[in-house]
Amino acid sequence: MSSTLYAKDAPPRVTNIAAGAKAIRRAAPAAAVFLALCLVPVAAHLLGQPFWLGLVARIMILGLAAVGLNLVLGYGGMVSLGHAMYLGIGAYSVGILSAHGVDSGLVHLAVALAVGAAVALVVGLICLKTSGMAFIMITLAFAQMFYFLAISLKQYGGDDGLTIALHSRVPGLSLDDPYQFYLLVLAVLAAACALCHRLVGSRFGMVLRGSRQNPRRMQALGFPILRYRLAAYVLSAMIVVVAGVLLGNLARFASPSYMSWTLSGDLVLMCVLGGMATLLGPIVGAAAFVLLEEFLSSMPLELPGAAADLIRTHWLGVFGVFVVAVVLFARRGLYGALAGREGSDG
Repeated sequence: MSSTLYAKDAPPRVTNIAAGAKAIRRAAPAAAVFLALCLVPVAAHLLGQPFWLGLVARIMILGLAAVGLNLVLGYGGMVSLGHAMYLGIGAYSVGILSAHGVDSGLVHLAVALAVGAAVALVVGLICLKTSGMAFIMITLAFAQMFYFLAISLKQYGGDDGLTIALHSRVPGLSLDDPYQFYLLVLAVLAAACALCHRLVGSRFGMVLRGSRQNPRRMQALGFPILRYRLAAYVLSAMIVVVAGVLLGNLARFASPSYMSWTLSGDLVLMCVLGGMATLLGPIVGAAAFVLLEEFLSSMPLELPGAAADLIRTHWLGVFGVFVVAVVLFARRGLYGALAGREGSDG
């Protein structure tokens, strides 16, 4: 009798063990990425390299913006060339309010999110009535409108940009301290990744991915895919707005270039490099983008002077070769290739 019960109990136990092992394998790459990010302040302090904090904080902020874009690009199949507009909205919210003597970080964040959500709602309602190339061009057009709007604001620096004299004031934190600012950026990035993980695994995420693969079937099943896509677009924009608020505090500067189509293209490239439709792929893509840019533009290698100068001047050409190689030989992006199939979703 006992042996019979044991035989009946064995398969569920084996299944649970296998499921647990699979979950650990899926979580391991993400844990490794965040562990490495947590160790950066320790390494910077021990080696006396505070420059690393600013560099990696910039990577995380751009990675956060790419995570927001990936929600609509990777999971929703909506190619937006205007998401840098929301990065600029976040940075200019900090800059303009600071210029008028408002230094509360909570006010900066609330205003940025309110403006970003309102803009994203209007832009989303217009853009999502189209698809394909029309969607891409309309998002690009809106970004260029805000880019020229920022240039026209002569009282806020115009084409020269706006200097932000003070960091946002956050209760319990001093953003003047690079270590505290770094930990704040890391916490926001982790929270955004956790939110996207829950969304992608929920009914919302299933409908969003289904609308990317077969929108007609999803509509036939009774799902209002326009509402789901609009909600995803607005949420994506708000994540990028938060990245813009952090970027304004990191650079202490708000520039119209933050809204340019080239920066939107960079965010798309980060998603592609790291791996679209993966939660941490955009972060890995942002790291590859920024580190390669820093490396090629400074060129520390012992090369003949003319060759080094040529690479420094035309580093984008070398970067283009790297992108082509990733697209050809790592179809799922750098993170997808490193994490393997088990980690490709997270």
